[in-house]
Amino acid sequence: MKLITVSGPPSTGKTSVIIRVIEHLRKKNIKIGVIKFDCLTSDDDLLYKRKNIPVQVGISGGLCPDHFFVSNIEECFTWGLNKGLDIMITESAGLCNRCSPYLKGPLAVCIIDNLMGIHTPKKIGPMLRFADLVVITKGDIVSQAEREIFAYRVKEASPRAKILFINGITGQGTLHLADLFLEGKETVELNNSRLRFTMPAALCSYCLGETRVGKDFQIGNIKDINFQR
Repeated sequence: MKLITVSGPPSTGKTSVIIRVIEHLRKKNIKIGVIKFDCLTSDDDLLYKRKNIPVQVGISGGLCPDHFFVSNIEECFTWGLNKGLDIMITESAGLCNRCSPYLKGPLAVCIIDNLMGIHTPKKIGPMLRFADLVVITKGDIVSQAEREIFAYRVKEASPRAKILFINGITGQGTLHLADLFLEGKETVELNNSRLRFTMPAALCSYCLGETRVGKDFQIGNIKDINFQR
């Protein structure tokens, strides 16, 4: 089974792009399922169910969604195998820019949009930098010059990634993306596999439920701001 991880900031069109890609792949009799990870709630599973796409939803709640993803991905992989899937897609929540949701081996896709601003790519960390494919959406809303500048900034941030412009509403460009999904590597098992980059540092008093402000209540992994003179 091929495992494909799709990540990206909020509201970039991840679900729309995935559904369009699945529509192409189903014409080739490829069985696909989706695991949707989110933070508080999600109705995206309803969109998949309307298309008769096997789907499961994981809600991280008070946990970092990246940590939730890693601690559950083996069970999700087993679900895909039991369903007899040819491809299993994990769709992340709209993650923070420091998140690192990719495993070594499986295809890693980051979806961002042209409306985020030309300086945004350099503000996104491993989620963009370690992606194999970067999908840029909403390019039809901006000018050609803005599209080219944005793509240039993406290339600066992730020089090894392949960049695609896709319209999630019309589906333009998703056929090529579907072909690239088919080129992804087969994943036999995930036990002892590794992340492409470390997770954001965690485990401080606030991670454990502390709500009081002040140095007396701060323990664990904390970091002070470096004020300049």
